[in-house]
Amino acid sequence: MSAATRFIHDQNALPTMPEVASALLGSLDDERLSLDYLSRLIAQDPSLSAKVLRLANSTHYSPSHQVDKLSDAAAALGLQTLRNISMAACMSDAFPQVPGLDRKRFWHHSLATAGYAHMLARWLQLDGESAYLAGLMLRTGQLLMARDDPDQVADVEAHAQEPGSRSSLEMHRFGCTHADVTAELAALWHFPAGLIEAFKDASEPMDVRPFSLLAGVLRMAEILADALDAGQSPRKALQQAVPDLLQHLHLDLDWLEAKLAAAGDPVAGMDSLLH
Repeated sequence: MSAATRFIHDQNALPTMPEVASALLGSLDDERLSLDYLSRLIAQDPSLSAKVLRLANSTHYSPSHQVDKLSDAAAALGLQTLRNISMAACMSDAFPQVPGLDRKRFWHHSLATAGYAHMLARWLQLDGESAYLAGLMLRTGQLLMARDDPDQVADVEAHAQEPGSRSSLEMHRFGCTHADVTAELAALWHFPAGLIEAFKDASEPMDVRPFSLLAGVLRMAEILADALDAGQSPRKALQQAVPDLLQHLHLDLDWLEAKLAAAGDPVAGMDSLLH
């Protein structure tokens, strides 16, 4: 048994992938996906429907009138946003509260990671929707770690002050990282092989050959989410945590900094999904 698989040894106690999330996962490569189909899918879950309506009526989307119907909410949000927020709501609901982690802060960070992964993927010519889902899922393995060993996970979080330091602290304590555990869970949930491999490589993407660009994107996205959470400079965080990755990707940091500033807060308007 590997260090990561010990956290998923009791499969009966693991969270199950929500039906809507499973259907959304299957739609990632479906170019025929429509707002109508997605609206009907979401309507099957009353809790998810309520969250979508609440988000559509939030000040961030500044509706000109009250949105009362799911179809109108879908039209207001658009296909990409609707799919992403639906997946986010499903995933946050699938995992129970665990000791050792602040639930709201955890999912706020996961949403930020997803948002940054989506941005970086588009800028680097990768599929943004797959990257968003991968970013959203990246830390879920840590929830399983906290279920088994809450004190050690809490200690990791207490010491993870520098952006990007969580993985090395976990490796020292557990012999694996949250991304390794997430890869094991993603395999059980029948995620696409490319996403599973990206999770496996995400903690140290420069140590793996062939190089996975998606793993590199996930690594940078988590560092950017760490920096946002800590109120630190995204540029400085990346320079300190992954200088070799930045060099490998030939990223112009002036360009990247300008793009991030123009994009703004990746979690803006989405706090209602965390309740």
